[in-house]
Amino acid sequence: MDLLHLGIPAWEFVVRCIVIDAVLLVALRLFGKRELGQFTLYDLVLILLVANAVQPAMTGTDSSLLGGLIIIGVLVLFNFLLSRLDQNRVFHRLLVPAPRIIIENGQFNDRAMEHEGVDREEVETAIREHGVDSVSECRLGVLEPDGSISIVPMDSKTVRTRRTVRYLRHG
Repeated sequence: MDLLHLGIPAWEFVVRCIVIDAVLLVALRLFGKRELGQFTLYDLVLILLVANAVQPAMTGTDSSLLGGLIIIGVLVLFNFLLSRLDQNRVFHRLLVPAPRIIIENGQFNDRAMEHEGVDREEVETAIREHGVDSVSECRLGVLEPDGSISIVPMDSKTVRTRRTVRYLRHG
């Protein structure tokens, strides 16, 4: 039965999937900090084209049902393992970018914004969304790891706290 006959060895599916998944993960990490809601039309087209382009690289010459099931299993398992590794602080730092100050004491940090691929229009939109009129009224603006922008107005009261962060370990 052709549905269950593999065109390439099962181990090759595993290697192909892990390599492609790892390369895409690194590429997206280097791509920058953006939330899904911040994707532009160009970003969406890129993702669709990449998905279409990598499919033959994962399947090789195989078009069997069993090959597709192996690919799904490997991708789900690899994603699960990455989420487990992400609980490790060192590994987490590799995958999740650090917050970046893009406004300080009422001034744009153009160098940081350029490095992160954020333009003034995006930052000014975030400033208005936080109810602040202009950059000169911002004590601090931070591009967060998830791609959102946090704004601290000049007139906000500084609250100093001691906060302990604990990592939850499941299992």
